[in-house]
Formats: sequence, C-alpha cells, structure tokens
Amino acid sequence: MTLANFLATGMYKVLIIINANQVSNQGTVVAGSPATQRMTATLKEAIAFPSKEDTTVTVVAAHQLLNANNPYDPNDPNWICCPLTIELPPQFEFPAAKLFRTCRDIKGTRQWVEDNLHLRTGNNIKQVWHGNYWLPIVLTAKSPMYGEVIGEGELPNSYQQPVEFPDNKRQSLYGLGYQLLESLSAQPAVYLIQFGFQDDTLIFDRVWPFPAAPALASIGVQIPNLYACHWQCLSQQPIWDLLTSSAMQSR
Repeated sequence: MTLANFLATGMYKVLIIINANQVSNQGTVVAGSPATQRMTATLKEAIAFPSKEDTTVTVVAAHQLLNANNPYDPNDPNWICCPLTIELPPQFEFPAAKLFRTCRDIKGTRQWVEDNLHLRTGNNIKQVWHGNYWLPIVLTAKSPMYGEVIGEGELPNSYQQPVEFPDNKRQSLYGLGYQLLESLSAQPAVYLIQFGFQDDTLIFDRVWPFPAAPALASIGVQIPNLYACHWQCLSQQPIWDLLTSSAMQSR
C-alpha cells in the first residue's frame, strides 16, 4: 500500500526523534530541555488533531535509534519519520537522511551559498558566530510558503515572531531560501533559514530541516503554527495560507 493510501485511511505510524537523554515508554521526555519537551508536545498535538484512533506515535531519543528494539522500518510505508534534532546517527536511514546530513555540514552549506549565491556567510567571520534571525519556509508539495521572520528575544533561548523586515530584505531572504532548498532537493517539510546581519549586510548561517526551537515562537501567533505545518507537509495534507493571529482578529 502506498503512503497516499495510508494517509487516506488515517493509518499512521509516526516516529518522533528528539535530542534527549531519556524518553519513557509512554513517549514522555524524561531528561531533556524545556524547549525539546514543548516541541515534542506541540508536534504530538498536531498529529493527533486530524488523525484517527489507530494512529500511533513513538518518541525516541536520537541515541536510541540504533537499538535492536527500535520499531521504525524505513521500508514500511506506514511510517512517517519526524526528527526534531539534527544530531542523528549517520547510519540511520530514512527518506530525508541525506538532506539532514547535508544540513548538518554547516561549513559545506555555507560554502555552497558563497560559491553559488555570492552571499556572505558565517565562514567569513573569524570568531564563532550564530545568526539571530530565522526565516520559516513551509515547503508544500505545490510551492514554498514564507512565514514571518523569527528573532531572538532578550532572554536566553527565547524567540519572538513576527520581526518586521523591509520588503527588499524579505525578497533577498526569499531568494536565498528558495535557491538553497532547490539545491538540496528538499522534500515537503518546514525549514528554518538562520541568518544575521553585519553592518546591514545579510550573513547566512545555516538551514534547519525541521521546526527547531525558534519555531516555538509561532505557537499562538501563526495559524497554523510551524509544528502543525510540518506535520501537514510530511503527511501530504494541504496548507492554504499562513496567517498571524492579529490578522485573523482584524478580519
């Protein structure tokens, strides 16, 4: 049976992979960051909302993937794999494994951007540098949809959306994201393009092939939030629009 057939019947088997020390048999994050816990809970909520009772969700820590009792079978079309971490064992195979390995090679991805898009990247900066903005791209089977920019908040590990950007900067970001995902042969999912500025010059940092922690800023702000968008992309469900809650209230 094809994936489309399973999606039509609601017969999902979902594997969520997280960066945590321990996960209980019930799929609860026992030892992990608050952000990981919230990411996992929000994705599970998105999966449960449209699904039927025979949907099963298994949560595992990345280091458990190579255990003999890991139920995931990449050849079984029942399964949809949803990593919420870039730190995956190189031996672990799933449909987006090559893409994740490429995105984990930060310096290599930056070099591609320099060579092909002629933009500055973190490779040009001598000290350790991380971008403090993220452009969400919801890549559906039909076309990419661009979310509002997310920025780093004043407190550590806090994020806010939306961050206002002038149109010319937006268009540069959209072009960067589109061409980068094209080069990666990216599959439908949510991606975050991490970037920053130096003296008003755009600096590319890296691309996240899943809704990483900054996407938490979309909860209660963007409809659907980025975790719901991610699940809808992976499960081949249509997404008609990305709206902010303020825009919804003004209608």
